[in-house]
Amino acid sequence: AEQATASATAARLLAPLLPEPLDHVLLQADLTAVAPGPLRRPLADTLGVLADVESKGGATVYRFTPGSVRRALDAGRTATDLHAFLAEHSRTPVPQPLAYLIDDVARRHGHLRVGAASAYVRCDDDAVLNEILADKRAAGLRLRRLAPTVLATQADPAALLEGLRAMGFAPAAESAEGDVLITRADAHRTPPRTAPEPVPDGPPTPDATLLGAAIRAIRAGDLASTAPRKPSATTPAVTGGELPRTTSAETLATMQAAVLTGEALWIGYVNAEGAASQRVIAPVRVEGGFVTAYDHTADEVRTYPLHRITGVAELADDQI
Repeated sequence: AEQATASATAARLLAPLLPEPLDHVLLQADLTAVAPGPLRRPLADTLGVLADVESKGGATVYRFTPGSVRRALDAGRTATDLHAFLAEHSRTPVPQPLAYLIDDVARRHGHLRVGAASAYVRCDDDAVLNEILADKRAAGLRLRRLAPTVLATQADPAALLEGLRAMGFAPAAESAEGDVLITRADAHRTPPRTAPEPVPDGPPTPDATLLGAAIRAIRAGDLASTAPRKPSATTPAVTGGELPRTTSAETLATMQAAVLTGEALWIGYVNAEGAASQRVIAPVRVEGGFVTAYDHTADEVRTYPLHRITGVAELADDQI
């Protein structure tokens, strides 16, 4: 209520200081219109569509051009409406050049039509197209005639083909150049990809199999690191985590002897990434620079290159 009162008071105080809005303009023979003051809102809005503002000031000058008249026609006005509007709001007679301009643009307006279509049907026999339009099954295709031999629709070309085939016709697809498209009878398309499964926030809950494998791996690692070794001339009897160091000849001889006796050995091994580890193995075969053995640490049979074994030591009796 206070805001409404303040607005009314401000309007009453400013009214004597502002010019009264006008309801007329002065049309001139050079295709311009002069507004000698501020125009009333309906007149200003319509004139802003029909003409372009050329200059502003105490008086506003509007210029009529073919583009501005076409803009008014695009907005839904007709030539008769524009003539009546100018005659009603002009204090001067409507100049003949302006009347000719409006009639000339209106005569050419709409001769060309631009629209959108996703697919079309063309046939030299317009009777076939008349049959399609008369068929109730074609209602869903929303076909409309563009020419005696052309129908257009917003439907997808594939949907249009399927619809016409369902109606008993045998249409053929054509390219943008008008050539008939040839499709392979055994063409296959990759099926759509399914959305990936969401990644859980944390690791999955371990099951009994995973827990059992983890326990076996821990015990095998403890065995490989704590099992006592037999002392030798090059490898003292140690139980720490250091890797054994033996020569290539001694490593090969110890492996071959273990194959014959079936004893388990403690080895140091460096993989292709350079990570060192210690393992307890029972050699089965040694040939071609590789040793095949049952790995107690991994609980499986594996093959190791001899050149990656840093050293070998025999285990103390009754360790495996």
